[in-house]
Amino acid sequence: MRALILMMLTLLSAPAWANDCPEFLDYDLPRLHANDTVNLCEVATGKALLIVNTASHCGFTRQFEGLEALHQRYMDKNLMVVGFASNDFNQEAKTEEEAARVCRENFGVTFTMIAPSYVKGQRANPVFREINRQSEAPGWNFNKYLISPQGKVVKHFSSRIEPDDEALTQAIDELL
Repeated sequence: MRALILMMLTLLSAPAWANDCPEFLDYDLPRLHANDTVNLCEVATGKALLIVNTASHCGFTRQFEGLEALHQRYMDKNLMVVGFASNDFNQEAKTEEEAARVCRENFGVTFTMIAPSYVKGQRANPVFREINRQSEAPGWNFNKYLISPQGKVVKHFSSRIEPDDEALTQAIDELL
């Protein structure tokens, strides 16, 4: 009986998002070139996500501008854009400071950026491990994954699909 009471107290004291958030999003992820972390369950419960593996020195880096435009367009409509700086394709900046500068100064990025990590294979971060299980691992930088509020990969868009592509914006509009 005591164990049951303790379990009920634990559930009652848990944050509201704890019961509604997919487990793979419930991690403290280091923000790019910052001293803090972000837990996607805490900031995005009930929202759709557009998760993108990014790089600072890549032919697709110019897509940061379009991703920021998507962020501005949809941030009040329950979509959160999240960039994961990728260590997989040898296109990332040498330091987090340089990566942050590219994002913020060169492209005006204000959406959430996660510090460099791996996005494919055995070393993939927990978020991308689940994305890869549900969909496919990114073959290059700037793959875009549209995730439902329930944590399901709704659609995968390759690097070649620009952020303003009608197929992407239509998928976002349909999800929202």
